[in-house]
Amino acid sequence: MSPSKSLRILVVEDEILIALELESLLQDLGHDVIGIAASCEEAVAMGKNLAPDLAFVDIHLSDGPTGVDVSRCLTGELGVTVLFMTANAKRIPEDCAGACGVIAKPYTERGVREALAYVTSEQQDERQAARTMTFVPFGALRREDNPQVS
Repeated sequence: MSPSKSLRILVVEDEILIALELESLLQDLGHDVIGIAASCEEAVAMGKNLAPDLAFVDIHLSDGPTGVDVSRCLTGELGVTVLFMTANAKRIPEDCAGACGVIAKPYTERGVREALAYVTSEQQDERQAARTMTFVPFGALRREDNPQVS
């Protein structure tokens, strides 16, 4: 993804106030929020119909902890870049379900900016992003946890 490109973003979040706040923040940052989904079925359908560049996916949705399934579908079948949003990182599977990182909830504007910078390759130093604790790219986390992984 080009750093100067306005991204088409799908927000997958069942708490409407959080979803609307994130939508507003993303729009203020110059991106196009193409939809908000509250369930797995809705998210997958929107992903197929709207072809987003990026999806912010909460792990626990209105139909249960189905955000992981959403991520697997969006990344595996549709090639969408996914960032998880969660207050409980223990729910993220070991394989990260195809997502490239996680934003801790409650999220901050800084965390969202860092995540977008990482996704658009503006931020070259992944280790610095990992130290902020507002956004953690999975690639940087794996390298720090296991120095043998390159």
